Amino acid sequence: MISLMMTKKKQRKTINNRTFESKQKGPQVSGPFFRLSCIRKTLSVTGSAGVRQAVNDFDRRRFGICPAAERTGSEMKKGEVAQGIVKEVIFPNKGVAVTEEGQRVIVKNTIPGQKVSFLVNKIRKGKCEGRLLEVLEKSPIEMTDSACPHFGICGGCTYQNLNYEEQLKLKERQVRDLLLPVLAEAGKDFDVLFEGIKESPKQFGYRNKMEFSFGDTEKDGPLALGMHKRGSFYDIVNVESCQIIEEDYRCILKCVREFFTEKKISFYHKMRHEGYLRHLLVRKAAKTGEILIDLVTSTQTEGFDEAALLEEMKERILANSFDGKIVGILHTRNDSLADVIRDDGTDILYGQNYFYEELLGLQFKITPFSFFQTNSLGAEVLYETAREFIEDSLKEKAEKKRVVFDLYSGTGTIAQMLSPVADKVIGVEIVEEAVEAAKENALRNGLSNCEFLAGDVLKVIDDIEEKPDFIVLDPPRDGIHPKALEKIGGRMGVKDMIYISCKPTSLARDLECLQRYGYEVKRMCCVDMFPGTGHVESIVLLSHKSPDSIINVKVEFGDGEGKVPLDAIAERAKKCQPKPKVTYKMIQEYVEKKFGFKVHTAYIAEVKRSLGLTMYDAPNAVEELKQPRKHPPKEKVEVIKDALKYFEMI
Repeated sequence: MISLMMTKKKQRKTINNRTFESKQKGPQVSGPFFRLSCIRKTLSVTGSAGVRQAVNDFDRRRFGICPAAERTGSEMKKGEVAQGIVKEVIFPNKGVAVTEEGQRVIVKNTIPGQKVSFLVNKIRKGKCEGRLLEVLEKSPIEMTDSACPHFGICGGCTYQNLNYEEQLKLKERQVRDLLLPVLAEAGKDFDVLFEGIKESPKQFGYRNKMEFSFGDTEKDGPLALGMHKRGSFYDIVNVESCQIIEEDYRCILKCVREFFTEKKISFYHKMRHEGYLRHLLVRKAAKTGEILIDLVTSTQTEGFDEAALLEEMKERILANSFDGKIVGILHTRNDSLADVIRDDGTDILYGQNYFYEELLGLQFKITPFSFFQTNSLGAEVLYETAREFIEDSLKEKAEKKRVVFDLYSGTGTIAQMLSPVADKVIGVEIVEEAVEAAKENALRNGLSNCEFLAGDVLKVIDDIEEKPDFIVLDPPRDGIHPKALEKIGGRMGVKDMIYISCKPTSLARDLECLQRYGYEVKRMCCVDMFPGTGHVESIVLLSHKSPDSIINVKVEFGDGEGKVPLDAIAERAKKCQPKPKVTYKMIQEYVEKKFGFKVHTAYIAEVKRSLGLTMYDAPNAVEELKQPRKHPPKEKVEVIKDALKYFEMI
């Protein structure tokens, strides 16, 4: 039952041992139906019902979820403390702990073989999740001591307690578990197509970008500057011995934290929206050694001289000795209420607002907020592999002009890597700043066959005159929008494409769709760009299926023996014409005309839901799902069913 609570009284709530005051403004809706409507609202923007169902089915296979009636042993209860052995870990860090009664519980931040205790904190639709309390017995594959002293407290890394060989095995197994059933549906053998996982050239100190947060480790504690505590939105852990960054980062981190502690400058409190210090962004090129530092703050400067403070900070940083070279110190203002780094204006305190990095002999200009792979040496392995996949495919088209589309091109890194093996490369990216950087980088590298366009991939590809021989897909973590996927896979007709993914779950979902559009996987491998963490890059080469054989049929139209009458063709085409889409408005008009009264769209939605009909194709259906369910009177159910029969929907 949905409960509506209206109050203007201040309420106090405790989150991670912190107490906050908040005012309730207007109605607060709670209850299972509201939560379900939120889920439906989220799914409604992800594409067609078929794609959503595929995602749901895929998640159930992935987690091994079974209905409660099928589970063995006693029922789990929320708040219960239990123990189990972790049998497997699902990407990226979801361990499947099995209790003595045989119940499967998802417990994050565990590894196979551990015996753990956990608190059951979520039970829904046969899926049980728990919060890790303690590792009772270590796994046989676990190291005695982790490489990083912050591991387990810091939320940055997942597998620092495994040696690198075991990390690679675990990631390969996770990718296999995700993609094997997807390929099997298309009659393909994962083990035949998969070419293994390639190591990162560096296991430690590989990051070229870090975003540190200001805060405190505990309520009213001293100023902290580092990473979020594992499982916490508020607490910050000092990470001056972090192992995935180089010594220059640690030196900058310590210097800045000590400076602002000495000056007694407050950090920005996320709940009260008060304070000055927000983030510290540090980027360092692996090849050139150039360092760019950006202090991100609010504009709340009461009680101190901001200009003098920033000048003194700059001098304090420059007084240190670094292996690399500081080329820029910046100050960015950010008054966003969200805990994100947003550029509301940036000032240069020292040097310049960019630095240069080199990959495979090409040079790239990188600004504070532009996208660039966070592991420069690993990126070379990734792009070399992609270029090898593409080069082998393009050799077959050597006799004609070879055009490559790089969709979601960012700053044009991949496009420029591919320029030697293509006659023309066209990159499409929605972020205009990234497009301008891509053009500048191509000019700097002397590449005349690269063109970059700003705009949404879904819209821009319709305006490009050239037709691609090859498409490179390197989308964001959440993958490709279903409408864009339909246009790319179902309409463009390109024979070959390559998909580079940093999230295997998104890749698995999109591969299911591409296979339905006639594409099949030819080659695939992984590159570990993120040692110590649960993430991995995947590269997949796809090719459109060719027909097994071609049959030529000669048909003559017209009147006479052996000819097909044109009238018969027209009549058959009329019969096969697709039915027009039935809208809620059409149903309402039918009911009003036949029965003389109106029916609400919510009633139509409820009847369709009860009959198992698709809800999302009708206008306003998503809006209706936000509201409490309306149960129509029996007489209106019957007239709505009559309308559905008239339109041949049931």
